[in-house]
Amino acid sequence: MFTISDSLPAEKAARYETLAAQARSLIEGESDVIANAANFASLVFHSLDGLNWAGFYSFDGAELVVGPFQGKPACVRIPLGKGVCGTAAATRETQVVRDVHAFPGHIACDSASQSEIVVPLVTPEGELIGVWDVDSPHLARFDEDDAKGMELLCRTFIQYGWKRG
Repeated sequence: MFTISDSLPAEKAARYETLAAQARSLIEGESDVIANAANFASLVFHSLDGLNWAGFYSFDGAELVVGPFQGKPACVRIPLGKGVCGTAAATRETQVVRDVHAFPGHIACDSASQSEIVVPLVTPEGELIGVWDVDSPHLARFDEDDAKGMELLCRTFIQYGWKRG
């Protein structure tokens, strides 16, 4: 299992490591990626405070398409390079946005969202499969420690929950 305890404050690291272990127990052994993504999204949404959306956008080869999530209805399609999700997918770098209104080209799917973190989902072979997107109605809800924790969760999802059918 992945560990992040050396790189995060102890309490936050423990929270994300516990979530990663819970996610692994939910998804390991299940071959249906949609079921795994749905359970993963629900687990994170209901385990972390201050969230109003948590979910997946899959990459269909041309753009991002909404997948399993928790929260209000979402934008269905996002072009690469557009908004926070499209930027994370195009750059393959985690985006931590403390104030979405200050992010050039932000796509407002839910007007209540004030901050956002998006992690690109890339297989060990380097294939972009989508992004993991989490929004909050609070300014500056996410920081670099959350980025490390979310990246741990995403590595867990890719290792145990992503299966090609």
